[in-house]
Amino acid sequence: MADGLRERHARSCRLPVGGRCSCKGGPTIEASVYSKLDGKKLRRTFRGKGARTAAKHWRASALGQVRDGTMRFPSPMTMGEALDAYLLGMADGTIRNRRGDHYKPSAVRAYRQAVEVRLRRPLGGKRMADLTRAQLQDLTDRWQAEGLSASTIRNTLLPLYCVFGRAIRRGVLTVNPTLGLELPAVRGRRDRVVAPADAAVLIAALTTEHDRAVWATAFYAGLRFGELRALRWEDVTLDTDAEIHVTRSWDAREGEIEPKSKAGKRDVPVITALRLRLVEHRLRSGRTTGLVFGPDGDRPFQYESLIGRARKAWTTANEKRAQKELPAIEPLTLHDARHTCASLWIAAGVNIKAISTFMGHASVTITLDRYGHLFPDSSREAAGLLNRFLAAGSESR
Repeated sequence: MADGLRERHARSCRLPVGGRCSCKGGPTIEASVYSKLDGKKLRRTFRGKGARTAAKHWRASALGQVRDGTMRFPSPMTMGEALDAYLLGMADGTIRNRRGDHYKPSAVRAYRQAVEVRLRRPLGGKRMADLTRAQLQDLTDRWQAEGLSASTIRNTLLPLYCVFGRAIRRGVLTVNPTLGLELPAVRGRRDRVVAPADAAVLIAALTTEHDRAVWATAFYAGLRFGELRALRWEDVTLDTDAEIHVTRSWDAREGEIEPKSKAGKRDVPVITALRLRLVEHRLRSGRTTGLVFGPDGDRPFQYESLIGRARKAWTTANEKRAQKELPAIEPLTLHDARHTCASLWIAAGVNIKAISTFMGHASVTITLDRYGHLFPDSSREAAGLLNRFLAAGSESR
């Protein structure tokens, strides 16, 4: 039909042989719209009472959506093909993360594991355009019933969020089935931090200068695990304006890699307590080039060995402290030490923008979301500052 609507009759209908339409419920009405962008017609069929009116309304709406580019011909790509294409793009750098940075090798491996372990079997053969939110909700509900943790379920869905988000942005799809999913809440523990005196005790209890230097750098400079492993003496200045220049990280399989993000490349000030540890470590190691931490200048330290020695040293120290009726020191991780560093800067009154830079965060928002609970009560502090300001103004009159 000229108006984009076409009657379709059943094979048993008598209309084609000169009789009256005998279709049960009347003929079906097919509405169609041509998409220049796809070079194809978009079709939808309506049945029953009011079919022609419904078809006209759909076609009028579809014409506007086609003109706006918000309606496209359904993609024939399967979820397996889409996921494989995304993984390939992550690995070769043609697909970047939302900050425009290359995905870290560890992130690529995590996404690939999620695809192979939990996504490919139930979803791989389905067309992207056919996947519904209800189907994904059923899948996540089944994972939860099987005992998967909330964080595992959310991490498993990350490749789907990325694939569908990219498809929507490129106009390949118009509906994102990952939106609005009801997911279990992640109830993780708050990152542990220790007081300045406790940090000093934990470092001093270690048995080698190498280990004391590693932990001091985590406590007082806040470097990430991979950044500690990749740190080179060429990136450390220990003169009057001592600084650590973070320029790389370390991946367990790939070796030296770029930092986590563009913000990961940064200069971190070296305080006196850390400077003394690093100077002593450099003198004992006899190296001024190559990797700062590790058995030599080429191989980084191993976390399992480092944490094993630390826990053994802290256990011995606690036995001695018990004899003196001193409180025990609690073991912690390098990640806890990094969080402690942020808490020390906050307690010292360092401004939030500087802390964000030193920690290598992509934005101040990340710093506030992670460490906002460590800042003093803002209303009390603001009132105190204003009271002191007004008092000083009155005294000057």
